[in-house]
Amino acid sequence: MIQSRLRHRLRDLGLVDFPSYCALIESDQGLDERQHLISALTTNVSHFFREDHHFETLKSELDRCLPKLRAGGQMRIWSAGCSNGQEALSAAITLMEHLPGIADLDVRILATDIDPKVVRFAREGVYPQRLLGGVPAGLIDKYFQQVEAVTDEPHFCAHQRLRSMIRINELNLLAPWPMKKRFEVIFCRNVVIYFDIATQETLWPKFHAALAPEGVLFLGHSERISDPARFGFICTGPTTYRPDTR
Repeated sequence: MIQSRLRHRLRDLGLVDFPSYCALIESDQGLDERQHLISALTTNVSHFFREDHHFETLKSELDRCLPKLRAGGQMRIWSAGCSNGQEALSAAITLMEHLPGIADLDVRILATDIDPKVVRFAREGVYPQRLLGGVPAGLIDKYFQQVEAVTDEPHFCAHQRLRSMIRINELNLLAPWPMKKRFEVIFCRNVVIYFDIATQETLWPKFHAALAPEGVLFLGHSERISDPARFGFICTGPTTYRPDTR
């Protein structure tokens, strides 16, 4: 798999074999190529409203935070491993549909990914029609605008009122996290499945520390915290975890 994903890089660079490519990556001259390596090897698959039960829980979390928000407080949501941005936009649409006046409250979504290519894509917020699967037609009309495209396939741009709720940055989950404030909701879905158990177990305490005391962590449908109590969590629903405050 690795070789098949990287062969085009060897061709583009005029390298004859993988040892030559490895030598480049490990050299001072390979700094820019490391970004291409990350883009080639990371799996960027996402869909709008994937695992919709999590978005139903998100509505409940907004309701829970509403008194605090109306008193001038804030709600922070993190889409970790955001890929092309569909997850963060799905969260923003869910919140706006549930509470039309949410723009007047301090609710923000942080979306991060290690791959600079998908971060650029998510910041642009323009999606070919095939990537809008899962979005009901009424919501496409309400939250997206068709734009001119260089191909025959229609393309749609997310409205600014959605994008203004979202900040999108590069972040390696295995590096230090710069965020200082805690999150009421963290989506980290279909990300840790690519890590070995030892690496996963370094992340669970970090997610616990990043959550507000009553916050919620969503994992992907094939992911689990094998011993939640060991890391200070309790499982409260399908792939849904909260800090254990008992």
